[in-house]
This record gives sequence, structure tokens and C-alpha cells, in this order.
Amino acid sequence: MEFRLDPWGSEVIREYNKLFKFFGIKPFKEVLKDLSRFVEPHMLMRRGIVFGHRDFEEVIKALENHEKFAILTGLMPSGRMHLGHKMVIDQVIFYQNLGAEIFIAIADAEAYAVRKLGRSELIRLAIEEYVANYLALGLKTKNLHIYFQTNYSREYYRLIQLFSRKVSMAELRALYGEDLEPGKIISVLTQAADILHPQLKHFGGFKVVLVPVGADQDPHLRLSRDIADRFSNELGLRRPASTYHRFMTGLDGGKMSSSRPESYIALTDDPEEAGKKIMRSLTGGQATAEEQRKLGGHPEKCPVYEVNAYHLISDDRELENLYWECRTGKLLCGECKARTRERLIKFLTEHQRRLKSARELAYKVVEVPDF
Repeated sequence: MEFRLDPWGSEVIREYNKLFKFFGIKPFKEVLKDLSRFVEPHMLMRRGIVFGHRDFEEVIKALENHEKFAILTGLMPSGRMHLGHKMVIDQVIFYQNLGAEIFIAIADAEAYAVRKLGRSELIRLAIEEYVANYLALGLKTKNLHIYFQTNYSREYYRLIQLFSRKVSMAELRALYGEDLEPGKIISVLTQAADILHPQLKHFGGFKVVLVPVGADQDPHLRLSRDIADRFSNELGLRRPASTYHRFMTGLDGGKMSSSRPESYIALTDDPEEAGKKIMRSLTGGQATAEEQRKLGGHPEKCPVYEVNAYHLISDDRELENLYWECRTGKLLCGECKARTRERLIKFLTEHQRRLKSARELAYKVVEVPDF
């Protein structure tokens, strides 16, 4: 049976170990000790939520040698920003605090061509729903470059055109499948330019570029690494490094998706309504309270536990206590949900207070396309 990663699909990845076997991604735990020599790893790293990497050793070398490095990430303005999206920007802020230069691509070209969204709405979503939330979460404007794919510099667009010469349709079909319409082809070449352009002198000449992504985006990294090899002599490009994080399970048990409001907590949800979503969420508990006390629950299968582990509980000991309270049946799902609801309401209330001022700033840190 073929195992393929689809950056535009809705499939839930359940067997992360297959990524090590089929695609050569390495376990992130192998580099944790070396990273710890320079900084306390982010809680997503410590907890195995960031589970894999390619060439993260290059980032560690840059830290060791006090060399500059860059982070490239992107956002798809196809709906409201939710907790699943927050995982990426939490990592970006971590690296920014280490001194990294931050590049954030707003994938408006892809949203228009592949997701079929209207221009004015996707531009509004990008700034008011994403960039503003990023700033409210703690992203600083220093060493920050945010750009729309349709509104950048000529050197960036030149890369897209040059890359087209050394990529074949057979290669693209092997990576992305047979359903390759023109919009997707342009999109993947544009994403390669997003990933590789910080290495050009015009953009700072960063030789170490790290891309933190969800596992479904790995085809873009594999293509970009191959393109870098083919242009190593001509343009001096090097393979980008990457890290891979697990996806959050939707509150309804499926994949967390912007198209299904019942599956996620948005950062702009009314805090009380968000609390109600938690109380309605599926869990990893048993069918009855009696069975839960006797058999214990399954926090590793619980969306509510994930909300705590990925976002709301920063102390590892507190999270471990929550895990074992559930696992041993000491904690019932109703009480766990109630505790999580209170944590979530507190987080959203404080975040949305910061968001009010961040929205005005968001329009100042990115140049808006005029059409």
C-alpha cells in the first residue's frame, strides 16, 4: 500500500513512525541533548510533539558558532487561526528569541489558485486573523519579514522561474500525485522559492534556514532540498533544515480543520463559547465513570489532554500529574474538562486583550497587495 503525504489533503496522519522509515526523517529526540547545551528546548520539543527533523544539526552548529540563521514559515489564510496553527508560531517565537531572522510567507497565491478564495477576503484574513494573532502571541517586529507571495521582490520571482527549468512533471507527480493542475504546479515552485530565498545575498545570505512544519508539508521540503542541490553551483544554495510536529486531534475526534468550526478552538473565539466547546469535546475516557475509575483513561487519545499538553500547561510535572491522574482513573473526564475550560478561558481572555492593539500594528508590518 502506497504511503503518501498530501499537503492539500484532509487525511489524519496516525503512524508517524512511517515517516522515519519511508522518508528519511530523523527522530528529534536524537538532537535534544545537543540543543540543551545552548537553551532549554521548547515544551513542544521536550514532549515529543516536535518529533522529527532533517539536518537540525546545522542549527545547533550555528548556535555553537554564533552564526546567523533564519526561520522560514508560511501561513495559509483560508480560515480562522486556531490552536493547531498556534503550534508553528510558538516555535517561531522560540527561535526568534534565540536571535534567528524570521521570514513568514503569506500563501495568498496558493489560497487563490488552490483553495479558490477571493482576494480581498484572504488578504483581510491574513492580516487581521493571522499576523495580528502572531504579534499578540509575542512575535516581535525586530528581524521580522512578512510578505504576500503576490507582493514581494523581483529576485524572489526570478527564483520561481529559474527553478522551473530543473524540475520535471514526473518528479512532481511522484511527490504530489497525479492531480496536478497548473495552480498547484505554480504553488509548489513558489513554495520552493519561499523556502530557499533567504539564502540569496539580497535577503541576507543565510546559509542555515530552518523550516518548522507539520508532517504533511514534507513534500515541499523534499522538493526544495533537491532544487537546492541542482542550483548549488549556480546560485550557491544549500539544503534547508526542517522540523516536524504532530497534528492536534480535532475536538470531534477527526483532523482539526478550519472548515469545521466544531473541530477547533479559534484564538478569536469568545472565551465562554470556547469553554463550551471543550465541555462538548470527545475524550479518551471510558464509557462510564465506573469503568474510568477501574480501567483508567487514555490521555494519548484525548483531544482535551492535547489542548493542555500543546498549549495550556507549560510545567512538565503538572502535565505528567494530569496524565497519570487520567491513566489511573483518579480523574474523571468531566472534572478534567472543567479544569481545562478554566485554563482556556484565562488564556483566551488575556490573549484577546493583547490582540486589540496588535491588529493595528499588523497592517504596519506587512505591505498589502493593491489587487
